[in-house]
Amino acid sequence: MNTSVRNTARLLGAGLRALLVLTLLCGVVYPLAVTGVAQALFDDRADGSEITTEGEVVGSELIGQRYDLPKTDPADADEAPRPDLRWFQPRPSNGLGSNSVNPQYTLILSGATNRSGDNEELIRWVTDAKEAVVADNTAEGYRPRPSEVPADAVTSSGSGLDPHISPAYARLQVHRVAERNHLEVHQVEQLVRDGTEGRTLGFMGEPRVNVLRLNIGLKELAGS
Repeated sequence: MNTSVRNTARLLGAGLRALLVLTLLCGVVYPLAVTGVAQALFDDRADGSEITTEGEVVGSELIGQRYDLPKTDPADADEAPRPDLRWFQPRPSNGLGSNSVNPQYTLILSGATNRSGDNEELIRWVTDAKEAVVADNTAEGYRPRPSEVPADAVTSSGSGLDPHISPAYARLQVHRVAERNHLEVHQVEQLVRDGTEGRTLGFMGEPRVNVLRLNIGLKELAGS
């Protein structure tokens, strides 16, 4: 009996020692080592790829955000956001939740809308979005044709948080942005060209434009 108790005690002691050692290694040493390496070699990415302008963090280059006008009635929770057409607009984010804590980012959920291509609600969203894109981007001497509206202008991304738009969608917004900011069209076109990123490693993905960085450049251009 005593031998059995002693064996049990030894097993429990060994298990507790292993638990303590593994907790220290996996819960303290390893996270600190990984954090240290990340901060030493990739400090910008490790901190969330934050974008700073005029000494203030305005967002992350990895997370999309909307550019909307203030509500006419802040107490009206059902009032749909209206885009501030001075700025380049991101992809739609239909069907996902809203964030009342930080209104700069309207999404609190990440994911696709999970609607099939023949879903009536999705078709209505796309149709309404295309009409809105044409109407919003009509400027003096310029009106986009519905056939020119790219897919990313009327559909959300798989995550709903895509910070990029296609160069085609950025170019479609140029005339409206130039008119609203009292700039020349060629100035804004050059801004889009400068902000266009190529395929990763030259062959992965598609050319893209980061909307936040594009709007920061627009603000600097309009201010100058």
